[in-house]
Amino acid sequence: MFTLSHIHPMLVHFPIALTAVGFLFELIYLLNKKEVCLTKAGYYLLLLGTLAAIVTWLSGELFTAEMEGTSGQIREMHALLATITVILLIITSGIRIYIRAKKKEDNRTLKNLGFILYGLATVSVFVTGNFGGTLVYNYMMPL
Repeated sequence: MFTLSHIHPMLVHFPIALTAVGFLFELIYLLNKKEVCLTKAGYYLLLLGTLAAIVTWLSGELFTAEMEGTSGQIREMHALLATITVILLIITSGIRIYIRAKKKEDNRTLKNLGFILYGLATVSVFVTGNFGGTLVYNYMMPL
């Protein structure tokens, strides 16, 4: 039987995959500047990953049950990290959209800041996923 509590577990993989692959494309582009398609793909994957993260975060806030004890503490950490991840992705997307819209591709400071934040968001999404996985596998609690 399908319930609203199933929505969050079905969505969680999208921001993880989109953000990780997008950042990987950006990293590969840094090593091989000839492949401009990689940074463009990384840009679009960042935008899709940000949208997926927002929807996933909302589904977690709205449709998951409260927990108590150790699992409740882990859930709280998971929720905090998810919020941090969404904020990092929104800021990174904003920077990248600004660079593209204002044609500031030669602004190294903005590009480097965007890349660093993209990397932090990628690490954050992995750590958030680890806490979510801990809830599911160690406490047999569906998110």
